[in-house]
Amino acid sequence: MLEIRNLTVSIGDKTILQGLNLTVRDGEVAALMGPNGTGKSTLSYVCAGKSGYNVTSGEVLLDGVNLLELDPDVRAARGLFLAFQYPTEIPGVATMTFLKAALNAQRKQRGEEELSTPAFMKKIKAASDMLGIKSDMLKRSLNVGFSGGEKKRMDILQMALLEPKFGILDETDSGLDIDALRIVADGVNALRAPDRAFLVITHYQRLLEYIVPDTVHIMAQGRIVRSGGKELALEVEKSGYKNYEATAAA
Repeated sequence: MLEIRNLTVSIGDKTILQGLNLTVRDGEVAALMGPNGTGKSTLSYVCAGKSGYNVTSGEVLLDGVNLLELDPDVRAARGLFLAFQYPTEIPGVATMTFLKAALNAQRKQRGEEELSTPAFMKKIKAASDMLGIKSDMLKRSLNVGFSGGEKKRMDILQMALLEPKFGILDETDSGLDIDALRIVADGVNALRAPDRAFLVITHYQRLLEYIVPDTVHIMAQGRIVRSGGKELALEVEKSGYKNYEATAAA
C-alpha cells in the first residue's frame, strides 16, 4: 500500500526528516506517535504534496507509484487523503458545494463520470448520518463558525465521500471532547477495509482506545526509532518519549 523509503526533507537549512523508512500494508491501521517537533506533520504534508518542503532524497510509494513525482490533485485522485490538524475555513463557499466539487474533480481526474445531484445527495446523506452531521451544517460556509469537533467530523465526512485508498489523520484528536472523539473514531472504523489503509498521527493513547491500530511506530528526531503492536502505545503513555529521543540521537 504505502512505502516510504529513505525520505529526507528539509525546510531552509533545517533537516526535518532524516532518512525515514515506513511501510503500511493493505488493510492496516498504523499509528505514528512521537514528541512535538519530530516531523510527524511534516511527513503528512510531504506525502500530500504541500509546497515549501525540500525533499533531498527518498520515495513515497502508493501501490508502487512514487507520489513525489505527482501534483497534489493527482495524488488525491490516486487515493491519498489527508485530514489536517487544523482544518481550513473557506468563507463564502457552501460546504455542500465544496464537497460535490471535490468529489467530482477526483472522478474527472480518474476518467469517471461526475455524480448526478440525486446520486450525490444520497451519498452525502448516508455519510453525514453516520457521523451525526446535521443538514444545516452542510449549508454553511466550509468550517466557518464550526467548533473543533465539527471541523474534524467534516474532515471525516470528506474522507467517507472520497473513499481513498490511504488516509492520513494528522492529530485528528486534537481539541476534541470525548463525544466528538467517539464519533470521529466510529467514522474511521466504518471505513476500515482490506483495500484501504490509514496512518493515524497522535500524541496520546486516548485516540487509540477507539481506533485500535494494527501497528504503532515511534518517531523521534525525524526518523522511526521503534515499531511494534498496539501495546507499544500503552508503554509510551506510561514512560513518555525520553528514551526514544535518546535512541534517535545516538
